[in-house]
Amino acid sequence: MHLRFENGDRRAPARISADVENLGPHRQTTSMSTAILLIAHGSRVQAANDDLTRLAELLSARRPDDIVEHAYLELSEPSIPRGLQACIERGATEVRMLPWFLSAGAHVTEDLEAFRRKFESDHAPVRCRVCPPLGLHPLMIEILLDRLNEVG
Repeated sequence: MHLRFENGDRRAPARISADVENLGPHRQTTSMSTAILLIAHGSRVQAANDDLTRLAELLSARRPDDIVEHAYLELSEPSIPRGLQACIERGATEVRMLPWFLSAGAHVTEDLEAFRRKFESDHAPVRCRVCPPLGLHPLMIEILLDRLNEVG
């Protein structure tokens, strides 16, 4: 699988092309009471933050039966507590915190876990879980190879 990207600027985060957008819904769904909160670090560069917004839109299109929201750890809004609250306001009884982080560093293992614990204690019986980061997923090598080949 080779991904194409809309912009050629390798310094800025690229947006996924229409080829990926048109893949259609992912068949594995949960229920309308399940929310996916896509979480990134946050940046002072608005284009980087906009990528998470777009990624959430693409994820929502692929998971139409799920509630999809996005949030940032810091430097941008919505914050993680606001993102979690938005999930509840849309009817979620379970929230899956999906980090858009490369590895299970302190932000994932400590910070997101602290947000999860506080949220669950304040909003029982809503269940909240932290999903694994991108990490060494088998498709990650394909993405790296595509990026490597972009320089020609």
